[in-house]
Amino acid sequence: MMSLAVLNEPRPDVSAGEPAGDHTRAAGGQDSEWAPVRLVAATQSSMGDQAVLDLYTQLGPLIHVDQMPIGRNMFARALGRARLPHSLANAAGEPFYDSLVRASHRTGTEPLGEIAACPIIQVADPDGAPIGFVGPLVTPCPRGEAAGRLWDAVSLAGATRGFFSLRRLVTRGPDLT
Repeated sequence: MMSLAVLNEPRPDVSAGEPAGDHTRAAGGQDSEWAPVRLVAATQSSMGDQAVLDLYTQLGPLIHVDQMPIGRNMFARALGRARLPHSLANAAGEPFYDSLVRASHRTGTEPLGEIAACPIIQVADPDGAPIGFVGPLVTPCPRGEAAGRLWDAVSLAGATRGFFSLRRLVTRGPDLT
């Protein structure tokens, strides 16, 4: 789980020895950035990877296309559409899942260090060590054979010693359909 809540946490001030600050709580006692990722962590730990995919597939359009406010109603709708137990929505307000989120986030972002952003993928280098990439950012999302070709290209780039960056001028906004 790549978590923007963790990525956006204040970093400790090493010179002053200050710990990272607490995240702020949204109305209703749920953390505005933490609630969705806690829901995903609870789904992962109790239902597995397929359930996470099913939930994620439902959350994305509700957030980015329908622009539904993030909260219990949206979680209930996504869980229902994914045919998952509505009781999982209770996890959104539970800091119990934060350590799972942080550990998963750390695993995903470690190969990128300070440049970590969203989305992240990992491929293996020629020696089998993980290499992280920010991206690819693609819109509209490729499907079928086109998605496979893109994955093959990114994997090949990652397996090429010395490859470190590829960028392109953005000339239009995202197509979220």
